[in-house]
Amino acid sequence: MSHTILTVTQLGKAFKRYARIRHRILEWLPFGGQHHQKHWVLQDLNFSIKAGESVGLIGRNGAGKSTLLKLLTGTLQPTTGRVQVQGRVAALLELGMGFHPQFSGYDNVLMAGQLQGMTHSQVLACMQDIVDFSEIGDALHQPVREYSSGMTVRLAFATATAVRPDLLIVDEALAVGDAYFQHKCTQRIKEFQAQGVTLLFVSHDPLAVKTLCSRALLIEGGRIAMDGEPAQVLDYYNALIALREGSLLAHADHISSSPSTRGVRSGTGEVRISSVRLTQHGKEVSQFSEGDAVRITIDLDIRQALPSVTVGILLRDRLGNEVFGTNTHHLGLTQPLSHLKVSSQHCIHFDIAHLNLGPGNYSLSVAAHGADSHLSANYDWWDHASTLEVGQGSGPPFTGLVRLNLTATCD
Repeated sequence: MSHTILTVTQLGKAFKRYARIRHRILEWLPFGGQHHQKHWVLQDLNFSIKAGESVGLIGRNGAGKSTLLKLLTGTLQPTTGRVQVQGRVAALLELGMGFHPQFSGYDNVLMAGQLQGMTHSQVLACMQDIVDFSEIGDALHQPVREYSSGMTVRLAFATATAVRPDLLIVDEALAVGDAYFQHKCTQRIKEFQAQGVTLLFVSHDPLAVKTLCSRALLIEGGRIAMDGEPAQVLDYYNALIALREGSLLAHADHISSSPSTRGVRSGTGEVRISSVRLTQHGKEVSQFSEGDAVRITIDLDIRQALPSVTVGILLRDRLGNEVFGTNTHHLGLTQPLSHLKVSSQHCIHFDIAHLNLGPGNYSLSVAAHGADSHLSANYDWWDHASTLEVGQGSGPPFTGLVRLNLTATCD
């Protein structure tokens, strides 16, 4: 049984706020009294991470993620509660931060490595691996001020991951650099995971979280709002984003339309999706073969007169990765969904001539909104509204999520 490598207990962080600069000075004086108010950024956080776990940390800007990471790495001290970490921690927060522009890359690697707890000889032993991974070549001995931002980032990442840690904390490190570098970073992180390294990964990229993590924590308003599977937590996160973009949240809770279907819904409620059906030859089914014809039917209940409505669908695989999405706006179906009256009902059909999906389980999310995106006038967004299972078709076997229409020839 794996042991717990990180434990956070009743953790809270408050910063002092002063109405005037002189109030700060008064507090420094003997008998100056208290002249500040506490602004709580984090409150009552409780969670633990076991050795070998990969956990994604997500949340909107200002939710408290960066403050939490600084508490976990010891950069900040908590106001309440405590953090317990077992083993060596490597943190990739702001890559390149702390590199001195006047010193060479070589000197900066030596300093950064020792700040991470390595000895001088350990850093020297890793130097060639750092140079090879960063692909910085002879520039290693040039001042960092002459580096491009990409060179600095590559050298910083290579230095921070030169030695296998027990806990690796990554904060948006994969969002910088070119695609080639991002691929190398992801591959190194996966290698660490295969070796049993515990990962705490902070990102706004849903695909990266689903790919690297088996669990996700959502921070909202300085508290843990949700702790669960990445796909489920990200669905709830999408509902919060829709709220931020101007949607008055009518509901954003777990609902169930059938014993096997659960989802997260958000929206203002001017339009309500009353049902979602998958049919084949007029019969409602949930199991298909690759290549089958499928009709997706969405029933709308108009609760407020609206100039127009857009209806969209989104298919995801079992890991929550987006496979295909479209909507009536993109498909040119706008006139029938304009000038809608109260109490009117509409039935929208999406017909798929050939379901060219690989065998597996998929989920269907649906949405009704006012423009081409659900972030604008979000009336009803329903994640995991339905599920479908795709089996092997009659065509030749293939690997992957989709079948491409191709042939092979030889000259």
